[in-house]
Amino acid sequence: MNSHFRRHGGQRRYKRMFVIVAEGTVTKQEYFSLLNEELIVRVKCLRNQSNLPPKEALLRVREYIRKESLKKHDEAWVVVDKDFWRDDHLLELHTWAQGRSNYGFALSNPKFEYWLLLHFEDANGVKTGDDCDRRLTKHLPGYDKHIEPQHFSVDRVHLAAARAKKRDNPPCADWPRKPGTTVYKLVERILDLHAN
Repeated sequence: MNSHFRRHGGQRRYKRMFVIVAEGTVTKQEYFSLLNEELIVRVKCLRNQSNLPPKEALLRVREYIRKESLKKHDEAWVVVDKDFWRDDHLLELHTWAQGRSNYGFALSNPKFEYWLLLHFEDANGVKTGDDCDRRLTKHLPGYDKHIEPQHFSVDRVHLAAARAKKRDNPPCADWPRKPGTTVYKLVERILDLHAN
């Protein structure tokens, strides 16, 4: 059955909150909002301007934690694209994520659309951002960075996570150097909580 993300009526108690800082202002926020609507977790996306160094995302999440703090079971994640960022830009994010068990860092190489593409196919042969865009528009004609919920069912999210995990073998210690994504690690954490 292909169940779609949708909001259920009634009050729910959130088990855990995921604070996600992601570069960009549309796609990642809309995608993670889908998970927020259906699942028992709460996903809070902090907007980060596009084309700013990953360090800006790290500053945003640190500021949020300083002001709001995280509860014992909450998690904070930074989600960025490889794009043209140098390894030294990304190393600081990776180092930060290693500092606590409830911090995380997820990267898509070359960009987040690679993760979206995995909802529909294995992404074999995809090497560049343009490759991602071309292939994704075959599945989402007219794709313009906006996420339409009807295209991203729970089953497809699980499938994307399985495909990403299969490609990340052996699992990278920090971030993918070739086309791939570690967004599945964050999504698996969210989905695991939903299943329990």
